[in-house]
Amino acid sequence: MMPKNNKNYILFIALSAALGGLLFGYDTAVISGAIGNLTEYFQLTPIETGWAISSALVGCLVGAFFSDYLSEKFGRKATMFITAVLFILNSVGTALPISFTMFVLFRIVGGIGVGIASMVVPMYIAEIAPPKRRGALVGNYQLAIVIGIVVVYFVNYFIALQGDDSWNLTIGWRWMFGSEIIPSVLFLFFIFLIPESPRWLFQKGEKDKAIAVLQKLNSDEDVVQVQSEIENSLNQEDKNQWKHLGNPIYKKALFVGVGLSILQQLTGINAILYYAPEIFKSLGSSTDVSLLETSTLGVVNLIFTLLAIKWVDKMGRKPLLYIGSLGMTIALAAVGLFIYYDALGNWVLPFLLLFMASFSISWGPIVWVLLSEIFPNNIRSLALAISVFIQWVANFVVTQVFPSLVDNQWLKDNFNGAFPFYLFSAICLFSLLFVWKKVPETKNKTLEQMDSLWK
Repeated sequence: MMPKNNKNYILFIALSAALGGLLFGYDTAVISGAIGNLTEYFQLTPIETGWAISSALVGCLVGAFFSDYLSEKFGRKATMFITAVLFILNSVGTALPISFTMFVLFRIVGGIGVGIASMVVPMYIAEIAPPKRRGALVGNYQLAIVIGIVVVYFVNYFIALQGDDSWNLTIGWRWMFGSEIIPSVLFLFFIFLIPESPRWLFQKGEKDKAIAVLQKLNSDEDVVQVQSEIENSLNQEDKNQWKHLGNPIYKKALFVGVGLSILQQLTGINAILYYAPEIFKSLGSSTDVSLLETSTLGVVNLIFTLLAIKWVDKMGRKPLLYIGSLGMTIALAAVGLFIYYDALGNWVLPFLLLFMASFSISWGPIVWVLLSEIFPNNIRSLALAISVFIQWVANFVVTQVFPSLVDNQWLKDNFNGAFPFYLFSAICLFSLLFVWKKVPETKNKTLEQMDSLWK
């Protein structure tokens, strides 16, 4: 049994690192409350408005692309330090832009931080976590993303209440972006208080430092065993991870990781998160009410992410994914039907809440848990970086395509605006089949056992 102080220390480390996830969520969602005033302030065209949102995703792609190199070259801790600095620059630059071009450049800087954090933070937490707690501890990363989204929804709402429309047009949206500096500085501070990944230290030959970290993370009797497993694994590792991707076993693991990443985005979650206030306004809500309804989505997201963290190591990964896929399929199909038959009223919000609850208990946190653990040691950092990069590509595509699906005249004439929800519903049903056929259960397995899992 792990001593209580070890458990508390590991939780502290995981929560400190997970602040990178909070900034992920904060930076992703802050635009939703500011985009209307930003568009009017800079007199943006529809294409430029889309670019204001999706430019951060371009940065995410860049960050994800370089995340493997940075985390392997400089270590997990130094890489998280880099992301914290990028978040600080982003919060200042997007709050004080003198032109739309300057705003976009700093959105891209923040996106680079998000892209790097989305790879290195869950990997770091997985590497410091004991197998029986890994699901819940990595799940804290998704919980932090959700908290970031919820917090910024309410921050945006209360900032908007501080002045009239004229004040919000000139000042309010700047405060929304500038508020990100508070969690950014906190993240930077806590990075100094956490250790480097022992696995990375062993990999770099820093054996004494690695053992010292292991002694803080494990009971005395477990230190020798964990050290032996890591060293044996590293002795069998070939540094050329690209070469291993040709192995059929590793191809299979990468296929599943990429599939999970793509399907997480194709459920439509980010289309709804990014455009939630506009969706509610299009269904008849005022600006203030639409922001409040969006905040309700965030609260449900938080509650059910907490439930996922509680159950992931008890129920396993796959059962939660089954439940979530089924719930999302039903919810989005129902929303599509209400929109198609103009039976809106008070019906849409409950089913969007069902969708959010279903995603939050499954494809939100569980995909990050699986991505951090399913890859064999020989390809883990590279395969995780590739999967995260593909995830951001899918995110970018969904974000860019969703407004076109909503505004397309032919789809409006034939589906009355319901087509995007029908499409996402069908993809959610497919995701259930993908998990059933392709995804292995990783509950209670060590990271060093992932090779045998795929064989």
